[in-house]
Amino acid sequence: MNGQPDQAIPAPAASAEPQAGRVTVPVWLFALLFLLLWWSMVQFDKTGGWFNEEVYAPYTSFTMVQDYQPIREGPDLSRGQRVFESICALCHGTDGAGKPGQAPPLAGSDWVNSPGVNRLIRIPALGLIGPIEVSGKAYDFPSGMTAVAPTRDMMSDEVLADVLTYVRQAWGNKAPPVTAAQVKTIRDELGNRSTQNTVKELQALPEEEAK
Repeated sequence: MNGQPDQAIPAPAASAEPQAGRVTVPVWLFALLFLLLWWSMVQFDKTGGWFNEEVYAPYTSFTMVQDYQPIREGPDLSRGQRVFESICALCHGTDGAGKPGQAPPLAGSDWVNSPGVNRLIRIPALGLIGPIEVSGKAYDFPSGMTAVAPTRDMMSDEVLADVLTYVRQAWGNKAPPVTAAQVKTIRDELGNRSTQNTVKELQALPEEEAK
């Protein structure tokens, strides 16, 4: 021993804890990702199995393609549905359930599913006014229904037959089709009449199919 007091040995310096820093992502990287996403969407749109733009050339819509299909025997339900949904569905609904205060239901309607079409064809041709009972339920529409096919210029016999056939075979309805010849017979009988049908007037008519 040398008689000198012991000197404190300094503790080793604590190592610095690693800390996360903030790294700025370059703007060009976001732009690159966006361009890659856009390019992928374009490529999928061109080559995806669900769409081929060559199918439509020189047409501009699928509806136009359907309109140029060969004429088939009997009513065209596809055309009937398109016309119904563009005109009649505004009040009757695309599901044929009708709308309160606007129009009665067509689905399950005894008027729609009648064995004959002598009464049915007259409704879109002239319209209808007055309270009406459909499948046992009373409906009252003060303004009634306006004619949606008053002339052949607005809707041909063939198209009206398509629409009525669609209505008679959609939403569970199981009625026979309506022919253009039947529509022509009724329209010729109505002549230039423009006043709406009344429910009592239609009920007084025979129900058998127009020939």
